[in-house]
Amino acid sequence: MAAAGGRDLASVAVFTAMVTPFLADGTLDAEGVGHLAAWLAQHGSEALVLGGTTGEGPTLSVDERHRLFDAARAAVPQLPLFVSTGHNSTATTIEWTQAAEAWGADGAMVVTPYYNKPPQAGLTAHFGAVAAATRLPLMLYNVPSRTGVHLAVETTLGLMARHQNVWAVKEASGAVQHAADLAARLPAGRRVFTGEDALLLPSLQAGVHGIVSVASHVAGPEIQSLIAYVAAGRLTAAAEVADRLAPVIAVLFSVSNPIPVKGLLNRRGLPAGPPRLPLVPASDAELAEWGRVLAAAGL
Repeated sequence: MAAAGGRDLASVAVFTAMVTPFLADGTLDAEGVGHLAAWLAQHGSEALVLGGTTGEGPTLSVDERHRLFDAARAAVPQLPLFVSTGHNSTATTIEWTQAAEAWGADGAMVVTPYYNKPPQAGLTAHFGAVAAATRLPLMLYNVPSRTGVHLAVETTLGLMARHQNVWAVKEASGAVQHAADLAARLPAGRRVFTGEDALLLPSLQAGVHGIVSVASHVAGPEIQSLIAYVAAGRLTAAAEVADRLAPVIAVLFSVSNPIPVKGLLNRRGLPAGPPRLPLVPASDAELAEWGRVLAAAGL
């Protein structure tokens, strides 16, 4: 499938769920957004998701989302850019998705409605209403640990059958078998991406097409090599890369995302800045320990 802007989505294996750089006073760092997006494009990222969980989307205003998108687009005109537009209100989700389409986004990532815990019929109606209100390719986002609701395989397949622009799923339930069941039954041209860095290797072996990654901020080339090894049938080499990355991934999720990845990017001299409340920056002791783990992994 081609993105709304004509950029090719079929070959994308690595989306980076990009952090949102902030200045010390907590305001959006538009210059930092562009710098980081360009750096990611040079280090293994084939597409970006803006304003998601890692991008602290719930703390961003619509105007900030727009400025975030504009800064990233100016820096990486060649990369597909998806905007996270999900909300627990269907009307707000439609509003945000249509805004992203007007800005020139290549797609939207839409999380299952959180807190209100709709049944599968409600998820079908919610995502169906969003799909009908936009021409953007949609990536549905299943993350029950954060939302309290699980997107069933049959619900996903039904939505894909009814709506050509329901293009992909980001599967972050932690269950490889769920992703495998979905991958085995996808219509032609549709995709399933794991949202679990720690499960990339078994997910690829189960038929998943790629990843929406946090670890690609610090290990993009390594993630690309792992995917290439699996595609070539070199599973021993892929397992060696996965083993090398395992302690790094553990660090990235040792406290609430994106606290670790922002701290490590700052330590590396890349723009990330502090997280916004209610998240707080990592301590000096945490940063020192995490830095040692990355160094031991050659990163």
